[in-house]
Amino acid sequence: MAGKIKLLIDQIIEKRAKGNPLLADMTKTKMIMKGIDPNQYSPSSPDDSSIIEKLTNLAKELKLSI
Repeated sequence: MAGKIKLLIDQIIEKRAKGNPLLADMTKTKMIMKGIDPNQYSPSSPDDSSIIEKLTNLAKELKLSI
């Protein structure tokens, strides 16, 4: 299923930022520090299980349920 990475990125940013653009930027920066560039993925990007695992772990680290 293509696009799962983009969906996870969007969910993490949305739940963490809650509409605050500063928190959204900080969350994107945290993803980049973890090796995931949110701007690199689109809904048609192929899924990579290692990236999905990193995003799932990041969500747990941020205490978010996705």
